[in-house]
Amino acid sequence: MASQDWFDKDFYQVLGVPKDADAAAIKKSYRKLARTYHPDQNPGDKAAEAKFKEVGEAYAVLSDPKKREEYDAIRAMAGGGARFSAGPGGPGGPGGGFEDVFSGMFGGGGNVRFETGGDGGPDIDDILKMFGGGGTRTRRSGGGFGGFGGFAPSPQSGADLHAATTLGFRQAATGETVTLQVDGRSINVRIPAGVKNGQKIKLRGKGHPGSNGGPAGDMIITVRVTPHPVFEMDGNNLRMELPVTYAEAALGATVEVPTLDGSTVRVRVPAGTPSGRVLRVKGRGIETKKGKGDLLLTVAIQVPHHLSDEAKDAIEALKAATAGDNPRADLAARARQ
Repeated sequence: MASQDWFDKDFYQVLGVPKDADAAAIKKSYRKLARTYHPDQNPGDKAAEAKFKEVGEAYAVLSDPKKREEYDAIRAMAGGGARFSAGPGGPGGPGGGFEDVFSGMFGGGGNVRFETGGDGGPDIDDILKMFGGGGTRTRRSGGGFGGFGGFAPSPQSGADLHAATTLGFRQAATGETVTLQVDGRSINVRIPAGVKNGQKIKLRGKGHPGSNGGPAGDMIITVRVTPHPVFEMDGNNLRMELPVTYAEAALGATVEVPTLDGSTVRVRVPAGTPSGRVLRVKGRGIETKKGKGDLLLTVAIQVPHHLSDEAKDAIEALKAATAGDNPRADLAARARQ
């Protein structure tokens, strides 16, 4: 689903990358900007907070190949962001746009905004339902104009309303109440803790009213979640990469690890821990009605880029002491199985 934001916002410009930038360049630029504008680095700075959300929203689209392809197509179709607008002839006249036609149909002078549905456009049946049409008619007794008044419209469900909102990672993890402007009215919506990027929330009966006694439609809210520089969601669990030195992994160590609520926990890295091993911190994940998840730490052993002469001598001594060890001794045999 693409909202009007995709017509209006240049996500490439937000991230400061060219339109042909590859995934690595996009990720690198996002991480740099996310660190610069992160709320923890700019406490109380509303402008920085807004920029952080804008950067996250842009990355959420451009980092997803499918969304990026859809975004590029929409921007190209709209001429890089131009919106439909009325020409000199006004609604319905020369140059009149899609929104102008529907503005005239509703009797209003302003723009009427639509979001695309799953097939790339508003469903014509949903549009007709707003006027009480598009349904099966049943025969009733009695006359009518030209003999056609003898058919009464059957109850029709109201059309669904679509909206979108963007949350920061922390807000999505803990839950947030947001105010949405939909169909000319303000609606407060509680987004539950642990909502995922792209997840849809349905509010039954909050769409357009039905016709001829039919039920109201639903409101469908698409939630976008800005990525976090450190944490990732995995169900109710949180995941992060834990950098450790070779000495800490080989000899064992107790290290300080940040948590989502801003505090830290001490975690024991057992001696002989290999890179890639996952350590679990119970109860430090996302809390929902179904319980509280864990914090999962993937160990990443860091190899130093620059060594002092003393460090080199120490490593040479270790190499000599472990000369008989060969971690690839059975690799070829296992490869032939």
